[in-house]
Amino acid sequence: MLADRLRRLPIATRMLVSALVLVVLVLPAAGALLSWNFREAVSTAFNERLESLLNVVIAGVNYDIRQDALVTNRQLGDSRFDRVFSGWYWQVRDDGDRILTSRSLWDQRLAVSQEPGMAFRTLAGPRGKQLRLLERDIRLPNLNEVLHVQVAASLDEVEAQVARFQTLLWLSLATLGGLLIVLIGLQIRWGLAPLRRIEQSLKAVEQGRQPSVETDLPRELARLADAINTVLERDQHLMERGRTAAGNLAHALKTPVSVLGTLAERLPSEQSAAMQAELKRLDEAIRHHLARASAAGPVTLGAEQEVATVLAPVIEGVQRLAGRRGLVFQSDLQEGLQVRIDAQDLQEIVGNLLENAINWAKGSISLTGTVEGGWLVLSVFDDGPGMSPDTRDQALSRGGRLDEARSGSGLGLSIVTELAVLHGGELRLGESTLGGLHAEVVLPLTHLRSGL
Repeated sequence: MLADRLRRLPIATRMLVSALVLVVLVLPAAGALLSWNFREAVSTAFNERLESLLNVVIAGVNYDIRQDALVTNRQLGDSRFDRVFSGWYWQVRDDGDRILTSRSLWDQRLAVSQEPGMAFRTLAGPRGKQLRLLERDIRLPNLNEVLHVQVAASLDEVEAQVARFQTLLWLSLATLGGLLIVLIGLQIRWGLAPLRRIEQSLKAVEQGRQPSVETDLPRELARLADAINTVLERDQHLMERGRTAAGNLAHALKTPVSVLGTLAERLPSEQSAAMQAELKRLDEAIRHHLARASAAGPVTLGAEQEVATVLAPVIEGVQRLAGRRGLVFQSDLQEGLQVRIDAQDLQEIVGNLLENAINWAKGSISLTGTVEGGWLVLSVFDDGPGMSPDTRDQALSRGGRLDEARSGSGLGLSIVTELAVLHGGELRLGESTLGGLHAEVVLPLTHLRSGL
């Protein structure tokens, strides 16, 4: 969903998008406001100029009684009033035939409004040009009629100034917006640099290249790094204490169980068999839970392990055991295999699979290790009786003993299953190419998922 994607957006992307939205919204709004203010200022100045010209026209208008005509004795000082259809005009007329116009108006006339007082309006003038017109009514001392005095000018000048201002304004705002985005991006990069350093430091800790997270950071993040280091150190101590306690418990229980087994052999056969069976169950339960307790768990903080190096002692021990039982053992591990897992857990997984294969094999067993995608695949084959599909499903779901007559089968698979799941992988059982059981463990190479 969109909401989930937005929640997972990186911090830098969030800040950059919010800054971009702010720039896109604010700068156009500011540009529109500045453009409106400039247009208002230019229009006001233009109107004031028209008002000054109107006053000059009024001051120069007179009525000649002898000629019964309107005359002017003052020039406006602007040549555009003398150039035909220049867009700048003035006109004085009464309600009759008396009229006086600028040369620029030629044979055209300006429409007269009947509104009293001084008024501004916009109208179409000669040649269709839009004009800004100012007019007012006046009375002359020697004339009874009311005179309508008008001054008009083309709005092209206003529009040209506004257009030029808007072009410069939007170019400036676009440049400013680009600079703001670049500077905000640099600011975000600089501001989030300590977080990237923490991420790199955590990755180095995860890969085993340094023991703790770097604390040479800004004050707020330095406290966070200290807290992370405290948690990591405490968890490491707890893990070491737990595994040490599990090992000590294993040694402490080993001797009493062996003594009880020896004593049980001296009992009558019926009692001895019952005692031996219970001791056997006790020994298996101890082995299972100690193996589970001593597991390192999902290794998200630690160096990668060289598979061949870690499994070398296990393979050597299995070769000796297979030789004593007359079995052929083959090992084929791909070169350069590495996986982030505790060495003891990897040995426990492979050791249990090989032990189970030895217990059931008739003549040969084999171990292979390859990489498929982002997964390490460890496979153990044997030529024993194998398992039916139902039995394989039972072994994976229950993890219990499948044959009480042969030791080490169900318990070993149970331990392997739990360790594989704990490290983000799984155990798969199938039919071996040798005719027996094919046990396959897949483990993620990096960034292991949490287990149980």
